[in-house]
Formats: sequence, C-alpha cells, structure tokens
Amino acid sequence: MSDFNILVAGKSGAGKQPRIDALIEMYGLSQLSTGNIFRFYLKLLDGINGLPSREAIWDSAENWFIEDDKIAAMIEPLLAGHDVAVNDAVLALKVQYFVLQGLFVPDQITNELFYAAFAKKGFKGCVLDGYPRTVQQCDFLLDTVKKAGTEIAFILLVDAEDDNIIKRLTGRRICSDPNCAKVYHLQYNPPKDGRFCTVCGAEVLQRGDDTEEKIIKRLQEFRDKAKPAVDYLVSKGLKLAVVPGNLPKFSPEAVLESVKEGIAAAGIKV
Repeated sequence: MSDFNILVAGKSGAGKQPRIDALIEMYGLSQLSTGNIFRFYLKLLDGINGLPSREAIWDSAENWFIEDDKIAAMIEPLLAGHDVAVNDAVLALKVQYFVLQGLFVPDQITNELFYAAFAKKGFKGCVLDGYPRTVQQCDFLLDTVKKAGTEIAFILLVDAEDDNIIKRLTGRRICSDPNCAKVYHLQYNPPKDGRFCTVCGAEVLQRGDDTEEKIIKRLQEFRDKAKPAVDYLVSKGLKLAVVPGNLPKFSPEAVLESVKEGIAAAGIKV
C-alpha cells in the first residue's frame, strides 16, 4: 500500500469517478468517499426498532446532542441480534438527525465519520472523494495526516463546463440493486434495453437529485464551498493538477493518459 493519499475534487458530474479509477490503477490506492461513508452509517440503522427520537438525543439548551454515553445507553439494548457496534450506532443516529430534516451534516460530525473510516485505512493509501469541502474540514484533514505521519501527495481537480455536466447528469442512470449500483448513461454508456443493469439485471433508475434544477444548485454549491476549500489547501502548500472532464474520445485508456499528462504538467512526482 502507498504511504500517501490523493484528493480528487470537481463539480458534481465533472467525471471524478473515472479519474479516481485511473489513480487507483496508477498507484494501487483505494477509494474513500464521504458519500459511501454516510450511506454506510445510515444503513446500519435499518431494521433496528425503537430508536430514540431526535428530540430525545438533542439538548435544545446547548443546541447540540446530549452526551454520547447517554445516547449509547438508550440504544445498546436495541442492538441485540444486530451486528452493529454501539459507537457506530451513535454516529449513525447523529447523521440521521440532520439527513431526515434535509440539513447539511455539520463539520464536526462529518470529520468524526471521516476520521473513523480513514483510521481503518491507516490514514494512507486512499483517494479521498468528497472530502474536505469546507475550510474547517481542510484544517482537520491536514492535522490528521500530520499526526499520522502520512501526507496528501496532491489534489487532482477535474474541470468541466456546467452545460456538459447538466447534459451528462440528466442522462445518468444507476442500478437499483444497492449491492451493485453500477452507473450508466443513456447516451454514452446505456443500460440493456435502456432499462436494465448489464451486470445484475436489476432495473436502472434516475437519482432524485439528477434534475436540472437540483444540478444547478449543486454546481453553485461547488463554487461557494468546495472550490474555496481547494484554493485553501493550495495556499497551504498542496500541489494541484488539473485535468479536463471532457475528452475528445472517452475511454478508460484516454482517461488514464489524460490523468498522467495532467500530473506531469503540474510537475508532480510521487
């Protein structure tokens, strides 16, 4: 396993995943995605009955959760027969508190979830996807790798025009089987008969947030939050390689070559 990490950034729909796949192939890394982390924790609560209400775990006077040990005492008896650690269930409840209200998960909790997943990887050998997205998360990441004696080798920014992203995402379809979740595009990588996954045969679906209106909001969020976070990391001395999201000919080989060219053009050697 490599002793370093790489951070991949870009607008939602810019084409980050193919570039992540290229980096995994080039350096023998594994992907660590905050989206997958959130889904992992939320899924832990499936089938667990009698979970405490949001009001029961929230201290309105402090405008924050009650102590972890008190939450743990509430839910530990409910975990009998479930292969879920108490600490993980506490974290999952905190995430659920905000997600069910349609609120952003605060940095403090996002950092806690990220740290737990990053620690399992030994704080190295990862392509970081979707993190950090705020300056506070940037500081937390830099402090984490410094204490662990590892590093962020560089940032790979996937650059793409808004119009192309909207076209790509509105045509995106995802396998409905959560154990597969293969991603397709109606034009560029169509599913079987336009409806079914070529891997497992399940029906493919359009994500609820892949509408033009919601995509535009996510693009603005990148400009408001994620791009300033990238700029902040660069100001702290991290190297930046920029690669195009749109290629004249799209193939795994073309993506790989484009990534190599972008890294070389930035003078990055790892």
